[in-house]
Amino acid sequence: MLRKSLLIFSILCVAILIGCSKTETSNSNSGSTTASSGDKVGIPECDDYLTKYESCTPKVPEAGRAAYKSAGEQLRASWKKAAAEPTTRGSLAAACKQATETQAAAWKMYGCAN
Repeated sequence: MLRKSLLIFSILCVAILIGCSKTETSNSNSGSTTASSGDKVGIPECDDYLTKYESCTPKVPEAGRAAYKSAGEQLRASWKKAAAEPTTRGSLAAACKQATETQAAAWKMYGCAN
């Protein structure tokens, strides 16, 4: 139960940090796509979230785009790892759905359809 709660808490924290991120970073590859964008998590709710997340990348302000992309890559890796574990796989769909609902305000702020 603690592991499940920590997973959900971690996912929500990442979504909130991404939505509120105002970090200044240089981005030499702003036009490139995420290297892992074709990798599926295997949970439809998570794959849907990541598709929406990545489609919004070009609309994120340049100052925060690198951090946004990096957070998305880390989230994908984390969700793939959680999906591979039988103990966390069952709670992942709900966590991804909650992350989508949480991130919707940030996507709207960036002018992305969700």
